[in-house]
Amino acid sequence: MASNVQNLRLRRKEDKKPSVPSVVRHSGILQDQLRRSARKPWNPDFLTAVRILLLVRVAAAMYTNIQDCDEVFNFWEPLHYIDHGHGFQTWEVTPMYAIRSWAYVLLHLIPARLPLALNLGKRPAFFAVRITLAVVSTLCEAKLCRTVVEKINERVGRYLFFMLLFSAGMWNAAPALLPSSFSMYATTIAFAYSLEPSSIKNKRRTLFATMLFAIGAIVGWPFALALSLPFVFEELLVFGGDRVNPSSRRSWMISRWKRLFIAGLVSALIFVPVIAIDSVAYGGWTIVPWNIVRYNVFGGSERGPDLYGTAPWYFYILNLLLNFNVLVPLAFISLPCLAVTYKIDHKRLGMFKPGPDQSSPFTLLALRLAPLYVWTAVLTAQAHKEERFMFPAYPLICFNAAVALYLIRGWMEVAYISATKSSYRASRSIIFGAITCIVIAVTGLISLSRVLALWHYYHAPLSTFSHLEAVELPRLLNATGLLPPLLPGVEEIDRPSIDLAPIRAFDLRLCLGKEWYRFPGHYLVPNGVKVDFVKSEFGGLLPAHFAEGHAKLIFNGWWNRSGSKITPTSLNDLNKEAPEFYVPIESCDYLVDLDFPKHPVSSLLEPRYAVDNETWERVSCLPFLDASHSSLLTRTLWLPGSWWQDKNEFGDYCLLKNMGKVYNKEVEVASRVQEGKL
Repeated sequence: MASNVQNLRLRRKEDKKPSVPSVVRHSGILQDQLRRSARKPWNPDFLTAVRILLLVRVAAAMYTNIQDCDEVFNFWEPLHYIDHGHGFQTWEVTPMYAIRSWAYVLLHLIPARLPLALNLGKRPAFFAVRITLAVVSTLCEAKLCRTVVEKINERVGRYLFFMLLFSAGMWNAAPALLPSSFSMYATTIAFAYSLEPSSIKNKRRTLFATMLFAIGAIVGWPFALALSLPFVFEELLVFGGDRVNPSSRRSWMISRWKRLFIAGLVSALIFVPVIAIDSVAYGGWTIVPWNIVRYNVFGGSERGPDLYGTAPWYFYILNLLLNFNVLVPLAFISLPCLAVTYKIDHKRLGMFKPGPDQSSPFTLLALRLAPLYVWTAVLTAQAHKEERFMFPAYPLICFNAAVALYLIRGWMEVAYISATKSSYRASRSIIFGAITCIVIAVTGLISLSRVLALWHYYHAPLSTFSHLEAVELPRLLNATGLLPPLLPGVEEIDRPSIDLAPIRAFDLRLCLGKEWYRFPGHYLVPNGVKVDFVKSEFGGLLPAHFAEGHAKLIFNGWWNRSGSKITPTSLNDLNKEAPEFYVPIESCDYLVDLDFPKHPVSSLLEPRYAVDNETWERVSCLPFLDASHSSLLTRTLWLPGSWWQDKNEFGDYCLLKNMGKVYNKEVEVASRVQEGKL
């Protein structure tokens, strides 16, 4: 009986767990040799990288200085002219010379207009443009970091992320309204696409990288195209991701050349809108990229960039050390490091030996390290050098440094295994990670100190113009009865934003003397205050005023800023002074000037206005570093405490008021207000 008993088991239905796709690891050019099966090193995903980078880049947009007067006079001022109908015009932005693109300037009109549409004023428009640029840079950097993780190595991607995040150079370049910064954005994305080995099957890589390099050169800066040379070399002559039999190499090469040629033709279409916009703006057929090349390369002995100063061959080395500190030597030893790794740690470049029908990982990585060397060689060969010229290669400095740091870590692993005869002990050691963390922490701290130095030592110009708008002009309105009284129960701190439009009644003139090159632009000067130059010891050419137009730019009217089609008399490309651009100092209501009380310098054209108490009153004076009388180290970096700061000396960056003129205008306007005429 018992043998005929059957047992039934009832089981609960089990839900099928969704299969988790396995993450492919160790697929990049560089291969980890220790703990390959261990948990992968932490790297932020794309959105996390964007969030973290965005915090730093937006902070830079809000607090970084304007490093170059070209940014103001050649880009902020034309943008202000499009937006508000007045501003300064340099010879570069005239139809006679036309070496600045209105198409590039016009790209920034929407973020500049957005705060005005919300009735927030001009100053927020300035920061809205900078924040927009910071967001664009953030997206480009995050894309590069994730591509490096996937195509090069996870650790290299992590090093790159933190190097970009804390770099003082990226702090300055990311929010700058400069074509070289635009080229940096485009080059960063193009470089990210080019990290994948070239393949006959991957047309997307060729087209996207070619178009992005072209956008950076055509819309931004033509010379940035030099950064694409290693990419072009790989596309045309290197197998990349292809395996090519000797019998089919001819057809393979024809296909590669044809593909790049077609991508180049498609990319050339970018010229169409750029030439169209510039031709309409300048009032005649204009190809700005060609004008830039012609002026800088074929300008002749009497004209050209050398008129504006030359620098020794080591200029960029010193400048890069300021902005990237210890990353600079790492970046420039990356190719030698690769050669050493090929000899002593060959497996790090792949677990297999490439055949004659495919490319070596050594070759592929060398081509990705090469753009920085090409760019540095091109710029160093030029006599005229400026910090902004290096901007397009800033992310590449971090990339090369990250690769070099990883390769050096590999040497340490090889040396440790050789000494201990145990790869297991090497895999358990924390020394390798500790050393790389120390390097990244040190470069980050030095960069932070540099950023703080730029703020504490050189931010006075931006703060001075902020004081003019936020304190001095409201004081005038209040003193003359043009500032509406507070409603009952409303505290002063809760006062609504002040409409400065009535300031036009004062017909104020703000003057710039020897501090003309630190002028931050009309976006930080309320409408109704005219800005002019007074004569100083500077003997070169200063900007003129655009022919003013009060009508707003409307797209059904296309372009109605006639000043862009006019070349003011005396503007020239020989840097010859135009005396008619100056106004008498007696006509100035306000003056911005820099004075060094401990080491005073004065002349007939540059008297010490700040100590002329009979004529000028100090409205606001802020400390500004006297670099020539400060210690090299303490003026380069910032640390708290008197033990450090006592080695620096400071001057007074002042907003001065012509007491007699401003007082008379206050009395006149107050009288008109009382009579009901205002």
